[in-house]
Amino acid sequence: MSVAIRTELSMSGLKIISGDTLEIYNVLFTLHGIIMVFFNVMTGLLGGIGNYLYPIFLGASDVVFPRSNLYSLLMQPVSYFFVLSSIYLEIGSGTGWTLYPPLSTSLSQLGIDMIILGLVLSGISSILGSVNFITTFFSLKLVGSKIELQLPVSWSILLTSILLLLSLPFVTTALIMVYTDRHHNTMFFDQLNSGDPVIYQHLFWLFGHPEVYVMILPAFGIISIIMSIHAKKEVFGNQTMILAMLSIGVLGSLVWGHHMYTSGMEIDSRSYFTTLTILISLPTGNKIFNWVCTSKSFNSIRTSGILLLTSSFILMFVIGGTTGVVLGNSGVDISLHDTMYVVGHFHFVLSIGAIIGLLSFLVFSQRLFLKTILSNKLIIFIIPVFLFSVLLTFTPMHFVGFSPLPRRIPDYPDEMWGWNLLCTIGSTMTLVFKIILILVLSF
Repeated sequence: MSVAIRTELSMSGLKIISGDTLEIYNVLFTLHGIIMVFFNVMTGLLGGIGNYLYPIFLGASDVVFPRSNLYSLLMQPVSYFFVLSSIYLEIGSGTGWTLYPPLSTSLSQLGIDMIILGLVLSGISSILGSVNFITTFFSLKLVGSKIELQLPVSWSILLTSILLLLSLPFVTTALIMVYTDRHHNTMFFDQLNSGDPVIYQHLFWLFGHPEVYVMILPAFGIISIIMSIHAKKEVFGNQTMILAMLSIGVLGSLVWGHHMYTSGMEIDSRSYFTTLTILISLPTGNKIFNWVCTSKSFNSIRTSGILLLTSSFILMFVIGGTTGVVLGNSGVDISLHDTMYVVGHFHFVLSIGAIIGLLSFLVFSQRLFLKTILSNKLIIFIIPVFLFSVLLTFTPMHFVGFSPLPRRIPDYPDEMWGWNLLCTIGSTMTLVFKIILILVLSF
């Protein structure tokens, strides 16, 4: 889907996937966002790797509720089927992954109902898994071990589960309200009948911003444990690493409003959200210093594929975090809101950062999961190629964002053609890289 979107954006007015209307284009970027957030990064890092690593590092044989864990697993493909089937019903649902009203309430497509049903099922699945992980942490940890001495990877999964448990009710409530507005004549978000669509934005981002850390915190734990094993000692400042993740979890739950600077927010509220948003950079920077100091114990990063991969994660996360601090300022954010700059920023953190965390774990434990064992030389070769392709894809977005080029629009002025073409070339290179990697792992 992402390659199809980038192909459409390679030239203004190309209309490869748009045709006579933009609805197909809108449906593609809607499903791209939903699938990547809820069924790729979140499911892979927390549901997949979390289930595998969590009992091991707690010293338990399994999670405390294995049947509940199985139900959580079985709900995911069902919810994924509902979301994916929305593209085949009527004309799909081109509302964006946030499902903002009035787009999600005024359009009558069955596809929107299928997405709502799929996301509610996915939320129930995540709640079951979160309760399981939290109970396992406090009930089945190794006898005699202290909570404060647990590894960062265990803490990262615990904090992720707590964030999910606290934030999912908000988005579930919002989706149910959208459904009742569509089918049962309620008017929660109908401005013409004393409703307020901004209420939906508050409910959604009370979940949406903690969700960012739900997707990246497990990657923090994975990178920490890989670096710790290769350094043959604890991560430098192990306790401060845990405190930093705690701080990020708390502060990240209080800054949902920075997604809504343009929705008529008064100046004192903007000042509050700006202060807290920039404050998150302090514990985030602490983790970077911990990882860099730990890397001093490595013999040579250049001769180790897995360490090169973890270093790539740090680099991409620093780039994404730096561009995010810029958006923390409400004055700048109002100018850059809904531009390609925002797209470039969150893809550096999530699309690249979280995926590199996932790849790091697969390479680190490839003897358990992969049919083919990748040689160290092959890993060292493919990592720079991968980094070059993703940098070529997302870096130009920051430049066109300052123009500013709005996101979700397939047409643009001709002077921005060069930057968009570079993004498309990088996206195509990434696709070729993935195909080659899959073939190598298969044969």
